[in-house]
Amino acid sequence: MIVTTAGKNALRLHSKAAEVSLTIGGIFVERDGHSISSLTEKYHQDVLMIGVDKISYHPKNGGTPFFFHPNSSMFRVKQIIRGEKDAFIEAAQLTEGMSLLDCTLGLASDSIVASLVTGENGSVTGIESSTAISFVVQSGLKVWESKLPEMNAAMRRIEVVQSDHYEYLNKQPDNRYDVVYFDPMFESTIASPGIQGLKSSADYGELTKKTITEALRVASQRVVMKDNRSSTKFEELGFSVLKRNSSFLYGVINKSL
Repeated sequence: MIVTTAGKNALRLHSKAAEVSLTIGGIFVERDGHSISSLTEKYHQDVLMIGVDKISYHPKNGGTPFFFHPNSSMFRVKQIIRGEKDAFIEAAQLTEGMSLLDCTLGLASDSIVASLVTGENGSVTGIESSTAISFVVQSGLKVWESKLPEMNAAMRRIEVVQSDHYEYLNKQPDNRYDVVYFDPMFESTIASPGIQGLKSSADYGELTKKTITEALRVASQRVVMKDNRSSTKFEELGFSVLKRNSSFLYGVINKSL
């Protein structure tokens, strides 16, 4: 992957971009007035562009660029602050002080909401297999500023880990997290216009019984999965579906306490 600076403030951003390239194992290239499209064409690589307050990912196939935005979590956080319910929080039964492992971090919408609810005494860890996505989202969580202090604090608390989620689970001790969560819907929701740039880097691997078995070992209370209403995965993987009037549903496997 090529790492370069934004066109403006290129000199100011030089050191930051060079440092990022070392961190992610990319190749730093001076911007020198070149367009992003000319860089992707010349090097045949995806480009990570470092700006003053924004990091964006530009796929080499010319697809739509991707940059971090808290997306749907913004209005969900506002709803929770107003005392309204959230379907994901109810399915996971998250409360203050609990720990969550989000195995399919993506844009971190669910992790942000979870971090708000679990608070300063809780913890949320997000696993993302794509180097590009994990770096952009991790950076965005650190620098994005909303008008809600509670949301800013929730974003800063999230730990992002770049890893295959099965490999990560396999290394964890028994009962490491209260809740382990999967959202395989990321494959279908990635069709939305704002995140087209993620398509070439997203992980489209299907969940397997082996992965769920590891998740149950690592979770002390329950494993939760979100999927389409028509999905056969709930039954195949042993989840009990929570009924709700929506195009997507949550399935839960509770552990015997």
